[in-house]
Parts: sequence; structure tokens; C-alpha cells
Amino acid sequence: MKKFLTLLLAMMMVLSFTACNEPAAEQSSVTQNDETQNKETQNTDTQNVEIQSSEPLNNETQQPEFVTITTLDGNGETIELEVPYDPQRVVTLDMASLDMLDNWGLGYRVAGMPKSSQIDYLIDYFNNEDIINLGTLKEVDMEALMALEPDIIFIGGRLSAQYDALSEIAPVVYITTDYETGMLQSVKNNAATLASIFGTEEKLAEQLAGFDSRVTALAEAAAGKTAVIGIVTSSNFNTLGDGSRCSMIGNEVGFTNLANDVDSTHGNESSFELLVSLDPDYIFVLDRDSAINTEGAQLAQEVMENELVGQTSAYKNGNIIYLTPTVWYLAEGGITAADLMLKDLEAGIMGQ
Repeated sequence: MKKFLTLLLAMMMVLSFTACNEPAAEQSSVTQNDETQNKETQNTDTQNVEIQSSEPLNNETQQPEFVTITTLDGNGETIELEVPYDPQRVVTLDMASLDMLDNWGLGYRVAGMPKSSQIDYLIDYFNNEDIINLGTLKEVDMEALMALEPDIIFIGGRLSAQYDALSEIAPVVYITTDYETGMLQSVKNNAATLASIFGTEEKLAEQLAGFDSRVTALAEAAAGKTAVIGIVTSSNFNTLGDGSRCSMIGNEVGFTNLANDVDSTHGNESSFELLVSLDPDYIFVLDRDSAINTEGAQLAQEVMENELVGQTSAYKNGNIIYLTPTVWYLAEGGITAADLMLKDLEAGIMGQ
């Protein structure tokens, strides 16, 4: 009997031990399976991250490093030129290109520019001490320019003779007004070239909208009207033809220019007697001395207010129009400049 109780007690202990250990074994098995699954999941996630990070984040908006544009060389010949796309360090050696960059919100990229002749609507750039003064529109401080190490250089016709020397520093984009093509069309062409460099084509399209309709309205008002267009310099009145500055008045707006036999951008020296003999309906006056801040020079209006001019129909009818000097003389070819030039004509011709 004692042996039977001992054996029964031993069997109960074995059963109790087995019962206690079976769930632990199952739990251990589940835990191992979960850990294995978690490791597999972690490995899969890590692979996905690595694959994603190896792909470009802006694959659809990748930009070219360079673009090829059509521009002019120093001889005025058309060339194909490779330039950096969306350049960051820019030198503008003419005001038309600065005007365009300002319109596109890219003026902060200008590292250097001439500061000798100031333009009101671009005055912040002239006053910005971080922008290096590179001299004048005709004479560049080459040492200061080289020190800037620009990505690209923009020039106008005044610096065409220095094209080769400037090209040794950075690619040079030469923009100019083609008077046969027309001032406004030249603005469109030049702005399209610059827009292709900076990727601002959409902004440009918005800014040029309405220019053509404004010219059409001016042409309707000018139909059948005659004009003499002139530039006042050193107290002289020089006549301008339709192939020089202010050409938009004759070429695009459509005034009949009575003194069109001019082949100089500064005009032909004339006389007030000529104005009396031609007796135009309108006289358009550009004050060069004011544009370039000639010290001690008479204002154009003072020069034109004389007895002879007073005999003309233009004077008698209040049709002597003084053009904004810095815009017409220094910034011709810019987007804002074109807008202001049209406003000068709208105010003088249409009373707007």
C-alpha cells in the first residue's frame, strides 16, 4: 500500500510537470515565429527604403546643365552658343537684360553691373552694395569682372567691340535692338532667348500679353499724322530716323517721319529752321544729356522752348512729347522699358 501511494504520487508529479511545460513550448514557438516574421518585415522595409533613395526625387523636373541659344558675336553675326542653364552668378553689362531679370524675380543673382547711369525703376540694384560696380555701359572694369567669376555675361551694342575679351571670362550673350525687325519684336526675341536660359517662358508670355493691342491702338491714333523725332544733346537738336533710337514711333506706331534720312544712332545735327519748314503734327524729343547726367547741360524742354519751335503746328497744338530719357536712351529693349515707352506715347498721343 505504501508503495502504491509512492507510485501514484510520482505519476501525478510527472503529469503536472508535463502540463506546465506544454504551453511554454507553444509560446516559445510562437515567439520565435513572430521574431522571424518581424526580421523578414524589417529586411523588406530596409530594401524598399534603399530602392527609393537610389531614385532621383525630381525625376520629372530634371534640368539640363547647358542649353544652346542663338545670339550674336562681336561682329553682329548670328552664332549658336552653349551657355549654362539657369546660371546663378550673372553679370549684366546692359540695362535691358537687367530689366528682364528684375521682371522674373532673378535680380538677386546679379553679381556685377555698370552703375554710372541710373534708371529709376532699377534703382535698388544701383544702390545695392553687394552688386559690384563694373564701370560704365561703354567701359568695363575688366579686373573687377574677372574677380567675380560669373557664370554668364550679358552685353548690349555699346560693348560689342569687347565681345572677344569678355568671352574669355564667361559665355557672352549679346542682345540688341534690330530696327528693321522692330523694337517690340526685338524685345520679344531677346526676352525669349533669355527666358530659355532661365526657364521663365511662362512668365514672359504673361508679361508680353497686351503689348500688340496697345501698339494697334496707338497706330490708329497716329494714322495720317506726321512727326519729327529728335534727340537733344549739347543744346543741339539732332533728327532721328526710323533706323535708330525711338524707331518704334515711325516703324511700329506708324507716324510718317519727315526727317527719316538719318544713319546715325545719335541722329543728324539739325536746326530749328528745319522744324519750321517741315512743320510736323508731332515732335518727339529725347533728352540725351539728362539720360547720362551731363553736368551743366540744359534740359531738353529749355532748349526746345524757343521762338522758332513756337511757330510749328506741333507746338501750337500741344503736341511736343518729351520721352522719358533714361528709358528710351539707356534701357531700350527691356520688358518694363517697353511698357514705359508705350505709356509715354499713350499719354502724349491719346491722353491716357
